[in-house]
Amino acid sequence: MENIKTASDVLFILLGAIMVLAMHAGFAFLEVGTVRKKNQVNALVKIIVDFSISTIAYFFIGYGIAYGLDFYGSASVLSEKNGYELVKFFFLLTFAAAIPAIISGGIAERARFYPQLAATFIIVALIYPFFEGMTWNGNLGMQDWIAANFGAEFHDFAGSVVVHAMGGWLALGAVIMLGHRHGRYGKNGEIYAHPPSSIPFLSLGAWILTVGWFGFNVMSAQTIDAIAGLVAVNSLMAMVGGILVATFIGRNDPGFVHNGPLAGLVAVCAGSDLMHPLGALVTGGIAGGLFVWTFTLAQNKWKIDDVLGVWPLHGLCGAWGGIAAGIFGSTALGGMGGVTFMGQLAGTVIGVSIALVGGFLVYGVMKNLVGIRLTQEEEYQGADLSIHKIAAEAED
Repeated sequence: MENIKTASDVLFILLGAIMVLAMHAGFAFLEVGTVRKKNQVNALVKIIVDFSISTIAYFFIGYGIAYGLDFYGSASVLSEKNGYELVKFFFLLTFAAAIPAIISGGIAERARFYPQLAATFIIVALIYPFFEGMTWNGNLGMQDWIAANFGAEFHDFAGSVVVHAMGGWLALGAVIMLGHRHGRYGKNGEIYAHPPSSIPFLSLGAWILTVGWFGFNVMSAQTIDAIAGLVAVNSLMAMVGGILVATFIGRNDPGFVHNGPLAGLVAVCAGSDLMHPLGALVTGGIAGGLFVWTFTLAQNKWKIDDVLGVWPLHGLCGAWGGIAAGIFGSTALGGMGGVTFMGQLAGTVIGVSIALVGGFLVYGVMKNLVGIRLTQEEEYQGADLSIHKIAAEAED
């Protein structure tokens, strides 16, 4: 029976890893549909190569920093318990690789290729696992300190803060270091739209991400006996809340509509195992509105040229999700309890601070050492031809 249980856990978490791996196709097509046509090839190439770089960085360095484990033993040792630790690494790798996939959307259309790959390696090897280990493995005493001062540890079941807020706030530093795309803003405050190249591709990307997210959240249980239907239904309700609010506040704009479910799902990750479904619905609805409102502010008022809106979507909605777990996870609002508002706020602030400093540090150093953006001529020509020497479609 023990062997059957172990094999079932391996299959369970492996299916989760495959579902989250498939989400990277969602990241790719969301970016393909949002950028201009001359940058579509670059979006596709970045996501798949970033994933490969992330695998190397996390296998050799990052996973050890987060969990104190390595894979230098013999294959027979690694295969113990049906290789559970190996598939657990695969599953958590797909989370780690989401960080550069998130950043990719913010810096699209003007970032150099190889410097971004170098930044990916540094982030996945060092910065992301640093906070991941603090939250999910108790490293450096952060959880003990939060519990002692605020009554409960910081709770982030599936990564609202560990993955999404980290990715979004790292991206903010990258976007600011890069500067806006040429022609996006005029000298006298004019705003020139760069409309999406393909709403169908944008929609496809959103759908792939949405479906894969149920692996992202539900399989975060990591063993089959810990699986909870509550996580699945809470994810569903937050997704729906995000869609509906983004639709109405965004005035039926398809870009907002298809980012609405992602905003809701980002926000519910942290407390999806604690909230009542009605709390998840409210959490997702607030996230959908937060995304539309802050995306518009960032693009039009603050002149932050975050192409896919990854800072509002992942950075702000992820931070809201960390805090929301302390509100709607409380027993007073129908939740499971075991969390406090101040504990969630503290953990969220720590994660955001590490990501923000890390983003400015990594991209600031890269900018001064090797440069991180295309020339104006290369940007005008498009990343597809400038970097990859081929367009998305052959001319007739």
